[in-house]
Amino acid sequence: MEYKELKRELRGKVQERMDFVKDFTDAEVEDTIDEVILQQGLLVYPAAVRRRLKQELFDSLRRLDILQIFVEDSSVTEIMINGKDHIFVEQNGKLRELDISFESTEKLQDVIQQIVAGCNRVVNEASPIVDARLADGARVNIVMNPIALNGPIVTIRRFPEKPITMGQLIESNSISREAALFLERLVQAKYNIFISGGTGSGKTTFLNVLSHYIPPEERVITIEDSAELQLQGIPNLVRLETRNSNVEGCNEITIRDLIKSSLRMRPDRIVVGEVRGAEAIDMLQCLNTGHDGSMSTGHANSAKDMLARLENMVLMGMELPLAAIRQQIASGLDVVVHLGRLRDKSRKVLEISEVTGCVENEIKMNPLFVFQEEGEDGAGHVVGNLCRKGGLLYEDKLKAAGLS
Repeated sequence: MEYKELKRELRGKVQERMDFVKDFTDAEVEDTIDEVILQQGLLVYPAAVRRRLKQELFDSLRRLDILQIFVEDSSVTEIMINGKDHIFVEQNGKLRELDISFESTEKLQDVIQQIVAGCNRVVNEASPIVDARLADGARVNIVMNPIALNGPIVTIRRFPEKPITMGQLIESNSISREAALFLERLVQAKYNIFISGGTGSGKTTFLNVLSHYIPPEERVITIEDSAELQLQGIPNLVRLETRNSNVEGCNEITIRDLIKSSLRMRPDRIVVGEVRGAEAIDMLQCLNTGHDGSMSTGHANSAKDMLARLENMVLMGMELPLAAIRQQIASGLDVVVHLGRLRDKSRKVLEISEVTGCVENEIKMNPLFVFQEEGEDGAGHVVGNLCRKGGLLYEDKLKAAGLS
């Protein structure tokens, strides 16, 4: 009997023994698997094969089936499932396709329902798109039929077990020591900082790193679509997460709702995980109503493009004159940090720019640091430096914090 057929048959027998009225503990499930293996006369198999079989059966019944081993592997940063037969992982910075697959589309759908149930979300044909998270904080995006034509699509983004520090970013040449010290002073002085970049450029990681510089006596409120921030060393921390609408399409709680509510929670700083749409106007209201030191992230190709995207996102939620929107952006944002992922897959800070104001209906920016590429080394790694281009024009917050 082939291994896959054997595993399928054993799983069926284990499920027959399990009383679905009763909640089995993990230990009871493992004991049941041992009993089935013994009764099926599988002791003739090598111990290593039996251990593997037991682990895979347990993962199939109680965890994420064939994905579990990769979810637990710290070297895997991304798992991409394109239907039941095509599974890709990004491991140590390299993307490769696995030679394994789910037994059936139904089994993949069972794993998906297990994921979304764990964070009180719903995904089905009526609501085929959902953002969720695993118990360890990994971010999950799911797209189901009829939107996904080649089967259920699942993308899992894993984050480091131990949050990355600024020291590690400096060691990996993602940022220069001078720029790191400069940003540390800006965070402590409560400059409003926006982090931009493309997909996978490290925006969330960088936001976590900057949060290390927030004084521990401050009250911080984080607002996210799906909770993934790992802010450290902040005792007075409030974490808020959106909620999808129920099956009747009611009771949805959006980022806009959470931002409005957070203003009544006496925050010192508000951190919005990512701005994607109409909530941009509410985020700007936070920045312009005395909540200095707030931070957020967004997708863009450059620091300047990020400001243009913010304009468009504000217009998605409210009809305002463009001049008024630009004035709000220029008044609210102090600094934009732009990240990028280069052709050698390395993540680097490419630009740090100061937002200096709105002159003649145009937002002005003052480049402070810019990454200058110098070529490649023998291993194909991009070589370059984050060079200082200018000084900060507005030092009022630094002076007020005694850091000038």
